[in-house]
Amino acid sequence: MTADVIRIDPRYCGPSDSGNGGYVSGLLAAYVEGPARVRLKMPPPLNKPLTVDVTAEGARLRDDDQVVATATSANVQVVPPSAPSMPKAIAATQGFRGNTDHRFPRCFVCGPERAPGDGLRIFPGPVEGQDLVAAPWVPEPDVGEHGLVKDAFIWAALDCPGGFAVWPDDPEVAVVLGELAVRIDKPVHISASLRVIGWPLGIEGRKRTSGTAIFDYNGDVLAVAEATWIAVPAANFTTG
Repeated sequence: MTADVIRIDPRYCGPSDSGNGGYVSGLLAAYVEGPARVRLKMPPPLNKPLTVDVTAEGARLRDDDQVVATATSANVQVVPPSAPSMPKAIAATQGFRGNTDHRFPRCFVCGPERAPGDGLRIFPGPVEGQDLVAAPWVPEPDVGEHGLVKDAFIWAALDCPGGFAVWPDDPEVAVVLGELAVRIDKPVHISASLRVIGWPLGIEGRKRTSGTAIFDYNGDVLAVAEATWIAVPAANFTTG
């Protein structure tokens, strides 16, 4: 077994006091070859050294003796629906629920308080005539290297749209990410005109599953994900 140490910069928060689940999952997934599945055990703490244990079975992220997340290889078979047109994706952002009520307005992925160039600014809203949410995305240079988006930020982009696809109508209930499995099929280019979608897959008790996908301008699939979300009382959320 080998060990490494990572630190989650506060810039990459979801809630103001913990890391964005997709981004942190992507960091841990880098220790697993090929498509991976990451299960979050607790809110990832910010700005402190976290230990990554790498074994033949996968990887584990620890905060001292507490397990933050685990990663294993995955067979991600989710098939996305057809991508809405770019004009429809742009129009969908007008219905983004976070425009009027966002519990984590500083979320690195979907926080409306993030200025251009600071967060990913992916604001998925419902698409007319389709059971999905969608948003445009143009990756900024600082999330990439050599012209390509780094994998951790691809994971981040595939996170929040899935949550908004299965967000409860009940204002007293919210969802938190429990598990995210991602398959990256093609490189994602910096400054490309992309579309990100999320769609519901099912509900079983407190668990809700969703799919997400990133498409290029031509409608080709670049990456897909399947997520499990857990319904919790909205009062449990930390606002900010």
